[in-house]
Amino acid sequence: MAAAPSAVCAFPDDLSVAGFDDIDLARATGPMLTTVRQPLQEMGRMAVSLLIRLLERQRLDALHIELATELIVRGSTGRVPTV
Repeated sequence: MAAAPSAVCAFPDDLSVAGFDDIDLARATGPMLTTVRQPLQEMGRMAVSLLIRLLERQRLDALHIELATELIVRGSTGRVPTV
């Protein structure tokens, strides 16, 4: 995002930028960064649960685990322009 001003881009009118993980730095940038927040505590609990099952030699069938994420919209993204 630091290079965009030298390219004469205006956020979010000319260029939208989004990140992932919603780290603290996302709120310290100018403009604040739109990002996706993951349920890190839930991911950790799931990992520990699976590890315990493995250590207890329980059978693990193929897994598909889907956890909810959240889009945190901030100033680095704008509306899609109409053509």
